[in-house]
Amino acid sequence: MYREYYKKLLQQLSIDYNCTPADFRAKENIVTPSALREGRRSYSTGKPFLEMATLGGNTVIMAEECLHGFLNDLIRNTEGHRLFELENLIKLNEELKKYGYQMAPTHHMFLPCCEVEAEERCRVKWLHEGEISAFYGNPLFPNAIAFPEPCPARPDRIAVIAINGDTVMGMAGCSEDAPHWQQIGIDVLPEYRSRGIGSYLVTLLKNRIIEMGDIPFYGTAAANVQSQNIAFNSGFRPAWVETEAVKMGEEA
Repeated sequence: MYREYYKKLLQQLSIDYNCTPADFRAKENIVTPSALREGRRSYSTGKPFLEMATLGGNTVIMAEECLHGFLNDLIRNTEGHRLFELENLIKLNEELKKYGYQMAPTHHMFLPCCEVEAEERCRVKWLHEGEISAFYGNPLFPNAIAFPEPCPARPDRIAVIAINGDTVMGMAGCSEDAPHWQQIGIDVLPEYRSRGIGSYLVTLLKNRIIEMGDIPFYGTAAANVQSQNIAFNSGFRPAWVETEAVKMGEEA
């Protein structure tokens, strides 16, 4: 399973980072010109100023031409994954400030690696595009669906909610970030955490996406151990790490 998704990941990342799939398996780090290729994932408006990703070996950085000289010096004689270490991120951040940008947090991304049967934990209800709209703007679910309003570039496709009587205990949802690439997000209300509800909902949604013929993926922060454990429990494994530059004062 993982090998199949890994090959598709290389194809998608090559679109996202304006390069070839082989560039992510190269020995050396690679800098490419910023571009908006059709079918790419996009998490900010307009052409990216800088985006970088690694699968654990080399790093590919897509950036505006004004940064290329600095970047070529930065990546020289540096292992790809070490470009995501604090020392190098600080150097990169200082350079970006000259142009009114700053580094956003890094995102640790996961792909399915095995089949997991969802052991029933609670009653659930499935929501599709029209039914999700009732939850937009609800501060209890900022990760499961777009917040505070729908995002046309990454439309929410499906959500599944855990129910206790009339109370929604948690929600897992997926947004189509690129054609057939469904990113899963999860929110469980604090009083219902540590009961396995998050893993249950994510597993249900992951399995449904696979049944649809699409690719589920999952992202979280480096220090969000609870979220990472949900990914592991639901049959995901780490696949790549990425980050980007955002305009100063803006959130990624």
